[in-house]
Amino acid sequence: MAGGRIRARIRRSNLYTFGCFRPATAGSEGPHPIQGPGYSRTVHCNEPLVHKKKPLKYCSNYISTTRYNVVTFLPKAFFEQFRRVANIYFLVAAICSLFSFSPFSPVSMIAPLAFVLGVSMAKEAVEDWHRFIQDMKVNTRKAIVHNGDGTFGSKQWRNISVGDVVKTEKDQFFPADLLLLSSSYEDGLCFVETMNLDGETNLKVKRSLEATLPLESDESFKDFRGMIRCEDPNPNLYTFVGNFEYDQEVYPLDPTQILLRDSKLRNTAFVYGVVIFTGHDSKVMQNATESPSKRSRIERKMDRIIYVLLAVLLGISFMSSVGFLVQTKYQMPDWWYLQPQNPQSCYNPNQAFASALCHFVTAVMLYGYLIPISLYVSIEMVKFLQAIFINRDIDMFDEDSGVPAHARTSNLNEELGQVDTILSDKTGTLTCNQMDFLKCSIAGTTYGLQSSEVELAAAKQIAIDLEEQGQEISSTLDWGRNRNNAGADASEIELEEVVATKRGRYEKRNVKGFSFKDERLMNGSWIDEPNPEAVLLFLRILALCHTAIPEVNELTGEITYEAESPDEIAFLVAAKEFGFEFFKRTQSSIFIRERYASSMNSIQREYKILNLLDFTSKRKRMSVIVRDEEGQIFLLCKGADSIIFDRLAKNGRIFEEATTRHLNEYGENGLRTLALAYQKLEESEYMAWNTEFTKAKTSIGVDRETMLEKLSDLMEKDLILVGATAVEDKLQKGVPQCIDKLAQAGLKIWVLTGDKMETAINIGFSCSLLRQGMKRICIAVTNSEALVKESKKAIKENILMQITNATQMVKLEKDPHAAFALIIDGKTLVYALEDDMKHQFLGLAVDCASVICCRVSPKQKALVTRLVKEGTGKTTLAIGDGANDVGMIQEADIGVGISGVEGMQAVMASDFSIAQFRFLEKLLVVHGHWCYKRVAQMICYFFYKNIAFGLTFFYFEAFTAFSGQSIYDDWYMILFNVFVTSLPVISLGVFEQDVSAEICLQFPALYPARTEESVLRLQAFRSIGQTADMATIGTAMFTCIVWVVNCQIALTMSHFTWIQHFVIWGSIGFWYVFLIVYGMLPPRLTGNVYQILAKVLAPAPSYWAITLLVTVTCILFYFVHISVQRCFNPMDHHVIQEIKYLKRDVQDKVMWTRERSKARQETKIGFTARVEAKMRILRGKLQKKTLTISSRLGRKIGSGSFGEIYLGTNVQTNEGSFDQACECRLSGIPNVRWFGVEGEYNVLGS
Repeated sequence: MAGGRIRARIRRSNLYTFGCFRPATAGSEGPHPIQGPGYSRTVHCNEPLVHKKKPLKYCSNYISTTRYNVVTFLPKAFFEQFRRVANIYFLVAAICSLFSFSPFSPVSMIAPLAFVLGVSMAKEAVEDWHRFIQDMKVNTRKAIVHNGDGTFGSKQWRNISVGDVVKTEKDQFFPADLLLLSSSYEDGLCFVETMNLDGETNLKVKRSLEATLPLESDESFKDFRGMIRCEDPNPNLYTFVGNFEYDQEVYPLDPTQILLRDSKLRNTAFVYGVVIFTGHDSKVMQNATESPSKRSRIERKMDRIIYVLLAVLLGISFMSSVGFLVQTKYQMPDWWYLQPQNPQSCYNPNQAFASALCHFVTAVMLYGYLIPISLYVSIEMVKFLQAIFINRDIDMFDEDSGVPAHARTSNLNEELGQVDTILSDKTGTLTCNQMDFLKCSIAGTTYGLQSSEVELAAAKQIAIDLEEQGQEISSTLDWGRNRNNAGADASEIELEEVVATKRGRYEKRNVKGFSFKDERLMNGSWIDEPNPEAVLLFLRILALCHTAIPEVNELTGEITYEAESPDEIAFLVAAKEFGFEFFKRTQSSIFIRERYASSMNSIQREYKILNLLDFTSKRKRMSVIVRDEEGQIFLLCKGADSIIFDRLAKNGRIFEEATTRHLNEYGENGLRTLALAYQKLEESEYMAWNTEFTKAKTSIGVDRETMLEKLSDLMEKDLILVGATAVEDKLQKGVPQCIDKLAQAGLKIWVLTGDKMETAINIGFSCSLLRQGMKRICIAVTNSEALVKESKKAIKENILMQITNATQMVKLEKDPHAAFALIIDGKTLVYALEDDMKHQFLGLAVDCASVICCRVSPKQKALVTRLVKEGTGKTTLAIGDGANDVGMIQEADIGVGISGVEGMQAVMASDFSIAQFRFLEKLLVVHGHWCYKRVAQMICYFFYKNIAFGLTFFYFEAFTAFSGQSIYDDWYMILFNVFVTSLPVISLGVFEQDVSAEICLQFPALYPARTEESVLRLQAFRSIGQTADMATIGTAMFTCIVWVVNCQIALTMSHFTWIQHFVIWGSIGFWYVFLIVYGMLPPRLTGNVYQILAKVLAPAPSYWAITLLVTVTCILFYFVHISVQRCFNPMDHHVIQEIKYLKRDVQDKVMWTRERSKARQETKIGFTARVEAKMRILRGKLQKKTLTISSRLGRKIGSGSFGEIYLGTNVQTNEGSFDQACECRLSGIPNVRWFGVEGEYNVLGS
């Protein structure tokens, strides 16, 4: 086979007892009654042309996640643009400019609006084009499809039709929903990974009908015909009802024969299937929701500000019209130079009220500069540039996959700085589906010196605490291990190993899935242990109790394993490293190479597989019954400790107490644990049981599963405990640290997964969303039978009572360190998300430190996300990597897709994509912080400059009898927003940094960013000279405006580069260059501003004096405000800026560390919270250590900044007796001491 792998062809059904055993008379079951609404689909197998015509014409296999198409782009894009209030105003103003009463020409009003709309719509088109390209990558994937003549050829996914026969090979995705016809295995079994659909990584077993097993080659499909009658397209992933008419027989279909689109074929060479559902009819696409149009909160808030400005605009327009009414009626008849005897419609003293109405429309247009037309397009440009910086951030580039971060839409950049709740998928998002064998307990003795991440972090934090007291641990005390007693207290070994590992005493072997370090078990050394027989049994259980398949690479001879769960792979790798290598499996046997010492050759042993009782979430254990070469029969069992301990025999509990203690310690350290036990069976006892078991598993009826479970329980009793395993769930790189940082930033994190509850809880512990001591609230239906027997009302009442009691318990809790975790499954969520209960559920969830929803469907993920978003009214972010996450990604305010190896559906539906979960830290804490503050400051400054500019029109009108005349030249007004103020505000939005990226990560309390409140001061301008003409006054006023708004933005900025200096002072310089160049043009083009700077303004000292005076006066109040604020009421980033500027972080590291420790939100989840809990446990244990000294301490033999050292005799500790020992008393730290023989020091405590 490809890749040099060899796999035996075996009948896999014998390995799976419950779910996949095919009763001999299965074909006797009658067909499903397919009739009525919802069951109208008919599929003609191997006849795709039939489905090209009505009434059997179904949708194509083409999928699209774009927001627009050629037909809908213009209407949808215009709708999006005119959802913005300002654009509606400018549309009305552009229409009014066509009439005579307009103070501006039509071109000057229509052109800016067209430019703004054009730029925004072009940006939307480009972003949607990128979505289209990614859709095409999926639609143009190749599949192997039957050509109709017994041959198969390549065809793009989008061209696959209902009725096509498709051949899918190993590790390929299914292109549509298929009916499984046959596979490379004789009995029609195949293995499917559904991680993209439900998040589960364990392989699902699918089986074909016996009737289609002969269809095992390409040629056999030449004359294949059949008909499928089944349910209509629906989103339910776990049900399917249909009948298959083939060879004049009708066979019932169920979900075990259905292969869903975007699931992957694993551990099977190939399968044949016929297409049932295509494209948007497939179940995974039925779970998808329409791509929504999202707007940021700050943009919606901006609309409210524009409403206020519109009200101000209408108010001053009304005031202006009233003034115009008075002037026209009472004073205009006396102004002979206005020729009142020849009145126009808008200047008629005899119709003053009508003239005032006409003037009102003019005023609304004249004062329109209060509304910043270029605000939206400037924000679009700034967000586009911000997105480029996100895309090119080298810190968010994944070197392993070569995938960078990608802002797929830039509309939501600033939303990244306002996230309150993160809803995350588990599989592929938090985890990388790899377990590491770390520790084990055998016969009451713990093995494994490698420390978990939690242990390392706790010891490191304690060391930091000690060093802050002035202690130089590494140079004063030898942290090495010199144990005389190998079975010393496990906690002592752990803490010592933390330091030993940190100092590099042990070299880490690069064995995937195996991080165990303890020479007592390696290289056959276990033979010298006190209980070698127990160790032998332990290792054999690891090598035999599983359902894995070995694969041998024919090029290298290396053996790898494929199993239903990563736990089994970790156990097999560990057994192999210990000398018990599982290398071959046949239909009835398992072959092991056993090596008992490093110098001995391995011995090949065969174990007959008699029965396999597989794992289910209800049983929480699995067992295998084997016969060894000597004919002895053993039942080998592994499972949850609570389940195994309940099934122990009286003589099998010898090591229960010690094993329980070790299991608790492993759990505190974030490890996943299983207990291992066995039972030796008598031949007669086994044969009697097997007869009943065989009879039960070949029976047909609803009681079959119940009978099998009862017989399994009957066998799995009177067990003898051997030991326990502890594996570390390998999260994706940096996940615990990322979650910890996000928790310190005040974000809440929910996990929504399709995995079973046990797996979800274990992952919760691994990523520190759960920890030992955290009170878990599990909301679930009491038992599965209740779903059948009880009414819906009774079930809802039961769930509501659980929620109410849990809420009361949370509110009555008085312990400040108490933390609650809410765990709920999908069946319960069906009721909890109903309208009459969802708010109580949300209230409980918000009060808990962490929330884990397991066994949830894709649609439930979307509903939970909607509940959090609408119920809390705060910004939500959803992150996932599979097609099952698309719904919640689209429903959340911000959707983040992880571009992993399991398809691109999540990425295509997302707003931002990253390669690893850990990059979410910088995306939010750095880019979110920056983007939010930049956009907020930019908006404040935009309103400031436009209000300042717009009100100058009103002030001038008050001096000109509200005539509706513009004070400025038309080119001045075009320049104001396009050139002289646009670049500085864009530089503010793109380059501004209140603090650096490093500081953002060190001080997570700076997130969420707070809106900067700019002081918008209305500037009063007065005429420069009574004898100056209107052009001179307008130019002087405009010069003052240019200086004021650019100096104001310079004061606003915290971060300067040459770019900011260039655009700010360059904008001011450009204004003078423009005046010179514009003034040199012929008078017919420039009118009254011909050489106005060179001949009129520049020679006048008053022009320069007024420019300086007005600028200083206008910005003085803001300068005083920010100076007082920084001195007496500084914000967080002000303090950090001052520390960095004065380099206090380098000069006083203690102060800097203290400030950093303060800069985090109080949280009860995350790695830091878990380490703090671990430290409380450590200190509590240290306080309980007792020391009995028979004689008083002797002479003092040393002292230092760390404390004092005394030499004593016959020191008794709970670790043993030392004839002569040293005690190190640490100054100010009474709970930590070191003991040991003179010259050797060991850490006591755990």
